[in-house]
Amino acid sequence: MLSFEAKKPSVANLVPTAVFSALGAAGRIAFAPLAYVKPVSAVAIFAGAFLGRHAGFLVGALSALLSNVFFGQGSWTPWQMYAWGLVGYLGGLLATFTSARPASSKRTSVQQGEKPHKLPPFLLMIWAFISGPFFGLVMNVYFVIGFVHPLTLESALLAFAASVPLDLTHGVATLIFLILLWLPWQTSVDRILTKYNLTGRTFR
Repeated sequence: MLSFEAKKPSVANLVPTAVFSALGAAGRIAFAPLAYVKPVSAVAIFAGAFLGRHAGFLVGALSALLSNVFFGQGSWTPWQMYAWGLVGYLGGLLATFTSARPASSKRTSVQQGEKPHKLPPFLLMIWAFISGPFFGLVMNVYFVIGFVHPLTLESALLAFAASVPLDLTHGVATLIFLILLWLPWQTSVDRILTKYNLTGRTFR
């Protein structure tokens, strides 16, 4: 957060981050009936890939904070914010090693003769799946510290093991959401960044 503030991004550059945060929160609420089938991680990864890792962290964290206005705030909120924030941050970091490139401030990748990628880079698809167990790992630490009594190695391992099926479901859902959203959102972001003369990955 300190490094993000030090960059002093303009209001115009903050708007896409705010929009993705709202989409992440709305998506989580919309899929409330389906446990662990949530688009938040996919939205955060996408934002990290195209707006930069710091923006990805903000999108993940704010999606958790905003959606918990509906689900309820509590001691779990900072942990969710941190977990989803890291999902977006690491997604943005990994994107720098892939062919996922945001639009430039002058010309879109399409205008430069490059076709939009129909699928996310393989590295991001792997991270999308792993992000489910990763998110579960962070939240399990919170659960074990706060609610497992007596706290022993055996009880902690049982708590972690119990969440494995749900975490894998979360990972598969994130991968599917990322694949479905990648092409249409990539095209939209390309147009928005170009229309308002913004630069992708502003918050490196």
